Amino acid sequence: MIARYTPRRVTLYRAARLVYVVTHSKSADVLLRGQLAFMREEGFDVTVIASPGPALDAVAARERVRVVPVPMERPIRPARDGASLVRLTRALRALSPDIVNASTPKAGLLGMLAARALRVPLRIYLLRGLRLETTTGALRAILGATERIASACAHDVVCNSESLLEAVVAGGYVPRDKVRIVGRGSSNGVEPARWARTPERIAEGRARLAAHGIEDGHEVIGFVGRFDPDKGIGDLLDAFARVHTMRPRARLVLVGAGAVGDLDATLARRAASAPGVVSLGQTWELAPIYARMDVLAFPSYREGFPNVPLEAACAGVPTVGYRATGVVDAVEDGRTGALVEVRDARGLGDALLRYLDDPALRAAHGEAARRRAVEGFAREAVWAAWAAYYRARLDAR
Repeated sequence: MIARYTPRRVTLYRAARLVYVVTHSKSADVLLRGQLAFMREEGFDVTVIASPGPALDAVAARERVRVVPVPMERPIRPARDGASLVRLTRALRALSPDIVNASTPKAGLLGMLAARALRVPLRIYLLRGLRLETTTGALRAILGATERIASACAHDVVCNSESLLEAVVAGGYVPRDKVRIVGRGSSNGVEPARWARTPERIAEGRARLAAHGIEDGHEVIGFVGRFDPDKGIGDLLDAFARVHTMRPRARLVLVGAGAVGDLDATLARRAASAPGVVSLGQTWELAPIYARMDVLAFPSYREGFPNVPLEAACAGVPTVGYRATGVVDAVEDGRTGALVEVRDARGLGDALLRYLDDPALRAAHGEAARRRAVEGFAREAVWAAWAAYYRARLDAR
């Protein structure tokens, strides 16, 4: 039993049992990196539930927290989803948590259903984005229904950005009195030291890109993310075609992994044959790449609170993106980057050209982006806000 003193009373309690639920083990590895160990050190008894895989084992070893493998699949498959719900409910019953934080679409729905059935004292549905924003027809209706169900089962729906909060309320998916923002947004913050531009990283970035034919005199526009239509890759290729015509020494460097699908294969073929476009594939050693960039292109159609613009910002790189949900929270238009209307490929190209044409503007906005990321979204501050939120909500309930 631990004694905690407040000016009003001394409270005796055991460590609060905190369970995170995400769909994929890689999500646990990436989206919760560092936060799990922080919460454990803050006195919470931490468990992660996710699909089995090597990444989940890595989480257990690195964060020194309990992990429970429960198979869950991202696509909608009613029979398998029902089996996952049964397994998840059994796992939560055995853990008897005080708090369940469930996020990512499938785990958010199943986690909230299971936690509601077990009457978990504090049920948090963490929204990291609204997938239905870029869907239509029956799928959009289904996704809207799942959002309403998950939010109905939760005590709080925490959105990781202000614009996402407004979108879910305006769409009627979550009642305004149930939705929350923790801190300034972002669900896990950014590591400034990990992404900072240093002479060593600049040199490494030059060497790595030189191996792909990019010389010191080339101007580098970078893209980091899934090679997926929702990330605006097609628009970016259109925008860069115009940029390259006007500035032949510009290069577009694509870093990321592709999703499965014919459209993605078409985009991959376009990227492979486009002049000035270099695809590095997927790599986790991004700091040297950011250090070599002049500007980041981020034409995503929807986000929650994207990490990539913050990572680039820590390296002093401004971002050009769309005025989309989540992106408007990560980039301050005219101060840390430039935003244009969604699907405006010509406007995207013009904004990229302005940064290439004006090194002083590029440096000023890059420095403003760095300061904003460091001062507002450093991981320790984000984690501390979450810990305070958990304690305050448990106390209130």
